[in-house]
Amino acid sequence: MAWSPPATFSLFLLLLGQPPPSRPQSLGTTKLRLVGPESKPEEGRLEVLHQGQWGTVCDDSFALQEATVACRQLGFEAALTWAHSAKYGQGEGFGRGNLVSVGSYAGGRACDLPLCAIFEHHPHSTGPIWLDNVRCVGTESSLDQCGSNGWGVSDCSHSEDVGVICHPRRHRGYLSETVSNALGPQGRRLEEVRLKPILASAKQHSPVTEGAVEVKYEGHWRQVCDQGWTMNNSRVVCGMLGFPSEVPVDSHYYRKVWDLKMRDPKSRLKSLTNKNSFWIHQVTCLGTEPHMANCQVQVAPVRGKLQPACPGGMHAVVSCVAGPRFRPPKTKPQRKGSQAEELRVRLRSGAQVGEGRVEVLVNRQWGTVCDHRWNLISASVVCRQLGFGSAREALFGARLGQGLGPIHLSEVRCRGYERTLSDCPALEGSQNGCQHENDAAVRCNVPNMGFQNQVRLAGGRIPEEGLLEVQVEVNGVPRWGSVCSENWGLTEAMVACRQLGLGFAIHAHKETWYWSGMLRAQEVVMSGVRCSGTELALQQCQRHGPVHCSHGGGRFLAGVSCMDSAPDLVMNAQLVQETAYLEDRPLSQLYCAHEENCLSKSADHMDWPYGYRRLLRFSTQIYNLGRTDFRPKTGRESWVWHQCHRHYHSIEVFTHYDLLTLNGSKVAEGHKASFCLEDTNCPTGLQRRYACANFGEQGVTVGCWDTYRHDIDCQWVDITDVGPGNYIFQVIVNPHYEVAESDFSNNMIQCRCKYDGHRVWLHNCHTGNSYPANAELSLEQEQRLRNNLI
Repeated sequence: MAWSPPATFSLFLLLLGQPPPSRPQSLGTTKLRLVGPESKPEEGRLEVLHQGQWGTVCDDSFALQEATVACRQLGFEAALTWAHSAKYGQGEGFGRGNLVSVGSYAGGRACDLPLCAIFEHHPHSTGPIWLDNVRCVGTESSLDQCGSNGWGVSDCSHSEDVGVICHPRRHRGYLSETVSNALGPQGRRLEEVRLKPILASAKQHSPVTEGAVEVKYEGHWRQVCDQGWTMNNSRVVCGMLGFPSEVPVDSHYYRKVWDLKMRDPKSRLKSLTNKNSFWIHQVTCLGTEPHMANCQVQVAPVRGKLQPACPGGMHAVVSCVAGPRFRPPKTKPQRKGSQAEELRVRLRSGAQVGEGRVEVLVNRQWGTVCDHRWNLISASVVCRQLGFGSAREALFGARLGQGLGPIHLSEVRCRGYERTLSDCPALEGSQNGCQHENDAAVRCNVPNMGFQNQVRLAGGRIPEEGLLEVQVEVNGVPRWGSVCSENWGLTEAMVACRQLGLGFAIHAHKETWYWSGMLRAQEVVMSGVRCSGTELALQQCQRHGPVHCSHGGGRFLAGVSCMDSAPDLVMNAQLVQETAYLEDRPLSQLYCAHEENCLSKSADHMDWPYGYRRLLRFSTQIYNLGRTDFRPKTGRESWVWHQCHRHYHSIEVFTHYDLLTLNGSKVAEGHKASFCLEDTNCPTGLQRRYACANFGEQGVTVGCWDTYRHDIDCQWVDITDVGPGNYIFQVIVNPHYEVAESDFSNNMIQCRCKYDGHRVWLHNCHTGNSYPANAELSLEQEQRLRNNLI
């Protein structure tokens, strides 16, 4: 017998502009969520989105196989069990609930906009029970493939709402948890938020930190009524705009400004405010929501057009506090204590500002965070701690690359109000079997500084490459022009690609004659560009005052090629420590090494082939932990043939080996050309792609490693002229940044070295950024250290 909805229910849906439910042939692409305890995103009442409205699932015939399918669809590995008889509450009404997981979104209390849009007209209506007698085999990938009575066909009450408890571990295919605005009836959605500056001083700020709140709803901007507005609401708005905190505003002053405008006969404000379409009636947030769409948003009064949307009120005004990186240069520096606290968490390997793998400092050692129970609430605490806004995405499964060293934290359970990640309850990472393939990452909301509008690419074959054109002020007038390519390198190109929003730079082009730029931008307006690598825009880098380009520009203009992912080379510090030894090698066996400059300068003055050189030998193992293969800078046609060793060099200097005094002075050095950059070993199931035999392609595949054994020529430091003592042994891979990487800070390892004139000991070997100094070295400082300028 075919089911037909009750007349009252059909009328209710027609009032909302929705057709009555009908028996579907299949569920289509179903969106699920769990509504339950905030601290446990893996369990809660199971709800399904249909026709813009969330509804529950009846527990009739529901068993472990149905729960397993639901959990897999929600991104968890499996189901532990299910719960009957509305254990997690009855799904009736559309008020605030603890929204735990929504398909690709989880974490936090929420009232989705479609529900609130319905709530504005029917605050006491009862939510539907969408599905009953769901029948799965257990092997389905989603509820789409299971049978049921059909949409809305149920003889259940909400006392039979089913809940599920999933295994907390996410499966590998589940990559992230994003802030998503669920579509409502007729595709209505709350899209974005902005601040409209009111005061003249606020209009001059970049970014804008104070102004009236405007919400884009149904494609039109509306202002929010200030009645019932709280600091929790301000916190959510500021977080969405990339600001970590908020401060109260002078409401009395803004009220005076509002009243003056309302009395001004020339102002259109009075006529606009009489229209309910000008307003968002009321917003109620807890302060932990990552997006206003997750708050209670009442677009219009309960009585609709019969009642003014903001009687006697005015627009809500918010004042946000920008993070340290986004403040004007004249702003007072942050207190030392807060800076030290901030350094206890950092982001690594992100393509954009405000994104990366989360690493925390515990017991003076940096380590990662496991993605078990990782969600937007905890991710937002990290973002705010680092001076950004709330999190727009919490990423799982080493999405932004794997880290090194210990996994410090797992099952982090923040409530959203914590000042730092260390304030949140968590387990030690070693307690539940986490691996680095489970490293958590985050993408934060960052302020709109307008820098992306001050740079562009021209002439490239694809949108990610081209001649670089920038906008600078010349005599107070904005002007577009090109960049001189003198001293243009990968560090500067990295800043340019990040400013463009295109990720990492894979090439810094110094000749761009094959790309034609805009006719109005052929003048060179920037020269002598020198970046440290942390700038948000090229305009923040050091550069010449008056433009000076000795070759005049022309064909020698700066260009870039960008990519959204990059390799990341990291060395095995433990292997270096375990394999180090001394060898006195006869000069008769060192002709080829001498030809390739692998010996100290004093070897030039020896009586060849008589005598020997004392060599500190060791093995190195270089992993590619990035997201793309590591390839030589140039193609095979540009590789250099070395007759003595009879091999090609694809990168002239691939690694530096140095012995330093304890104060950083270099006493011995070596270098290694990448004559054989290949996949020596790969994990089980991963195919080796690069091999040097027969003039093969060179590179290191993601997840594989390249091993240089201790008995290979030039795999040493010549310490013949070094006296006994205590030293620092240092190895740096890709020292000149010839090939792009997502993280250059982990390219160096250091060991303490003791040499008594006969034997050598290496100990305490670690990756360069594993342990903190008093302050972390910038890329520029690291470069100076590597070049022995300190």
